[in-house]
Parts: sequence; C-alpha cells; structure tokens
Amino acid sequence: MTQPIIVIIGGGNMARSLLGGLIADGLDPAHLWVADPGEDQRQAVQARFGVRTTSSNEEAARLADILVLAVKPQILREVALELAVVVQDRQPLVVSIAAGIRSIDLDRWLGGGVALVRTMPNTPALVQTGATALYARPEVNLGQRSQAESVMRAVGLTLWVEEESLMDSVTALSGSGPAYFFLVMEALERAAVAQGLPEPISRLLTLQTALGAAKMAMESEEDLSILRSRVTSRGGTTERAIEVLKDGGLEGLFAMALDAAQARSEELANILGED
Repeated sequence: MTQPIIVIIGGGNMARSLLGGLIADGLDPAHLWVADPGEDQRQAVQARFGVRTTSSNEEAARLADILVLAVKPQILREVALELAVVVQDRQPLVVSIAAGIRSIDLDRWLGGGVALVRTMPNTPALVQTGATALYARPEVNLGQRSQAESVMRAVGLTLWVEEESLMDSVTALSGSGPAYFFLVMEALERAAVAQGLPEPISRLLTLQTALGAAKMAMESEEDLSILRSRVTSRGGTTERAIEVLKDGGLEGLFAMALDAAQARSEELANILGED
C-alpha cells in the first residue's frame, strides 16, 4: 500500500513530535515534508529526521495528500488564506492542531468544502504520551478519518467527538490539564519538603507516585472512586488526608477551574475566528 505524502506546515515542537512518532510507526521519511520560514528550524528538522524541508508553504502543500497545520493559532488565518488556492486545487485531507480555531472558520479561510479534521492534542504529545481529541467536518470520509487518527496516534491516545462544541470542554480538561497536575505535584512536593524530606526525594516520590497512579487507572476497568477507596483504609492516614481535601472544597475548585477554562476557550475561538 502506497504511503501518503504528509506535509507539516510549521517546524516547532509539536511538528517534531509528530515526525518522530510517524517515523517510529514506519512512515518513510521521504514521504514527509516540513515547511517553515526559519532556516535554522529547517536544518534542525532535516538533520534529526531526514525529511524534506522548504521555506515555501505553497510548494510543500502542492505535494500533500495530508496537510497538517501546526502553526500558532494567531497566524493560522494568514497561513490558511495563503494556501486556499492550493488546497482547493489539490484537495488534501487537512488536519489542524491549532488550539481554539473552529473548523467553520478554518474551512472558510481555506475556500470552503475542505476535508478538514480539527484536533486538540496536549503537551505530553511531545513525549509520545499525549491525549488528542479529533472532530471531523462532514466532508471527511471514513478513510480520511482513519488517516487523521493514524497521524495523531503517533503521539499518543486518540478519540473522536461528534460535536465540535465539545472541543472547548476537551481544551479545558486535557488541553489545559497537564498544568493542573503539575500544580498538584508542585504542592505535594513543597508540602513534603516542609515536613523535612529532602527536595530530591520529595520530587522523585511525587513524580513516581503520580506516574504509578495514572498507570494503575489506565490499566484498570474500574471506576476511579473504587481505586481510590482501595487505597483509603478506614481510620488510616489516607482517609484523614482525603477528608481535609474534600472539606477544603477541592472537587468544587476543579469544577470551577474547568468551567473557567471552557469559557475562555469559547472566548478565544470567537476572537481568533473573526475576519
């Protein structure tokens, strides 16, 4: 089966993560192109991955079976308008990883009627452990959905949402989520240091405990509350700590935090989608 030509517009961290994952999955580097205006960026990508590079977005897009838009949301409109004629002529599958840009706006900038998949990866994709939600516009067929999923699965878990409005909730949960866990880990580490544990020990125990808890949850089919209850012996230390967290309103704080992030995601989409 012939491998598709995948063109990535933008050579930043997410693009490099995708390149590494795709090549590890067996895609021939000769089928990968990266377009970026920075010469240093292009040379670094070419040296590391052996892919082809160019400074011209249009030149690369004319070759694309799959066109991945991996530029900052603030410049996506400009890039899309530049590529509209090529996209209308070539009709590639377009995969956007730009946060906050609604597919209806990107489709309009690209000339309309585009086979377009909007995705929301998170930063752990940089170490191939990301979580990516995908939304497909009606023009995307089943084969193209499979292609888009294969591209994003190169950097971690993928799942589909059938209503684009849910992408704001995805942004609030998994897009912003790594920062929530970093904050919790920071707080645990500092509390342990305050009790007298050396900082290197506190940090390592915090990180390994977070990793272990996540791994246990990923490998279990049971509800998180069940897993938590098994660690929480009646009358023990964990129960006492959980009581403090609940009495302090932790669950309500997280609900408020996600509501705030979701609202901000909607606001930014409105701003970025303006003509």
